[in-house]
Amino acid sequence: MIVVIAILIVLLLLYLLSLRGRTGHPGLPELRRWKYAHRGLHTPGVPENSMAAFRAALEAGFGIELDLHLLTDGGLAVIHDSNLERTTGKPGKVESLSSAQLTDYTLEGTEEVIPLFPQVLELFAGKAPLIIELKADGDNYEALCETAVAAMEGYSGPWCMESFDPRCIDWLRKHRPDIIRGQLSDNYLKGTSPLPWLLKFALTYNLLNFRTRPDFIAYDYATRKTLSNFLCRRLWGIQGVSWTLRTPQQFAEATREDWIPIFENFLPPET
Repeated sequence: MIVVIAILIVLLLLYLLSLRGRTGHPGLPELRRWKYAHRGLHTPGVPENSMAAFRAALEAGFGIELDLHLLTDGGLAVIHDSNLERTTGKPGKVESLSSAQLTDYTLEGTEEVIPLFPQVLELFAGKAPLIIELKADGDNYEALCETAVAAMEGYSGPWCMESFDPRCIDWLRKHRPDIIRGQLSDNYLKGTSPLPWLLKFALTYNLLNFRTRPDFIAYDYATRKTLSNFLCRRLWGIQGVSWTLRTPQQFAEATREDWIPIFENFLPPET
């Protein structure tokens, strides 16, 4: 019995230690002050991840969350899906395009085209914060991280990087520990993700934190109430980010729980 209890205690300690992230980054307080428009402030006729949506967010006084993909010529496209069908109506993958080809792909039946990342940086230029999601494709995570980080050199203003891919967060930990980094996650065990079961389990319950040491955990609002999330925040003090809030009620609950809010489809209340 004593051996069993000792084993259980060791396993519990290993579990708790695996959840540790990093706390105390000096840039986090500024990020906490803002509300973030998911893929920009998009509405009917103003596509997600478009320059029009980013301008609207900036004019309304919001930060933004946006998505980056690596192009064939080393450029960075701002678009959520790798597959172009949903947003542009054309087949193919964005990673197969060059920077010059983006102008051939209009968004959601409008005249807006897929933006290049430097266009967004020029627009914001330190006026409001950016949550930059790194969308790795296959094994291009290193090149994506290197390119995205290089694009931020000399940029003024608050920003951070996040990714569902823990390899991206681990790359940032190793090569650019000065950057605020966040692990995106969800309850993969309830979804249809093709990831191996063990990896889905580890990502769902934040078990890779011991390696990636994220400054924040960005978790799906609907599935955020897990024991691991509770312990990450209450035991280890890791900042939480909640996506995607789609009603004022969800926004009120998430902010009451001290999650940084990422919202869409409504305007949150002024504070």
